[in-house]
Amino acid sequence: MSTARRPTKAKPKNAIDVMVVGAAWTKALRTPAAIVRRAATAALAETAGKLSAEVSILLTNDSALRELNRTYRGKNKPTNVLSFPALTPDELPTRGPVSLGDVAVAYGVTAGEARAEGKTVKAHLSHLVVHGVLHLLGYDHEGDRDAATMERMEKKILAGLGIADPYADSYAQAGPAPRTRRRA
Repeated sequence: MSTARRPTKAKPKNAIDVMVVGAAWTKALRTPAAIVRRAATAALAETAGKLSAEVSILLTNDSALRELNRTYRGKNKPTNVLSFPALTPDELPTRGPVSLGDVAVAYGVTAGEARAEGKTVKAHLSHLVVHGVLHLLGYDHEGDRDAATMERMEKKILAGLGIADPYADSYAQAGPAPRTRRRA
């Protein structure tokens, strides 16, 4: 007797390469690479459709982000996250494998912002990774409408990860986000 298998929807296979430079990230977080992969995977699952995407993410220090920020944006100061898209939004395919680009996150700026905003480093890192991956997919926050769209996406993705709204007036009072049911 033979049993037929139901066809299953193939999930896109995403490759998220994480490089952790320096001891600060691993001192602050037990598994920074796993946190990054989880956040990037959630962002891709929510936004990338049938793309099988490759993303490289660098967790490094403030001086490295200062240098990248100076070289590529003309700003001689560290920043929390930078994204380097491999393609313009018009060049993004709708399916198939694609290398989306790179994201870099600075420890010192990230940890300082987390403290100042009453967040955990883990939650803030997750938010910055989601933010960076959305930039790779063509989202931006240059205009009010684009910013509102990007923030809405970030909130939805982070809620799925159990992370409270990072844009709430008082993050510390917001508490953890309610768990949402994932689509099958």
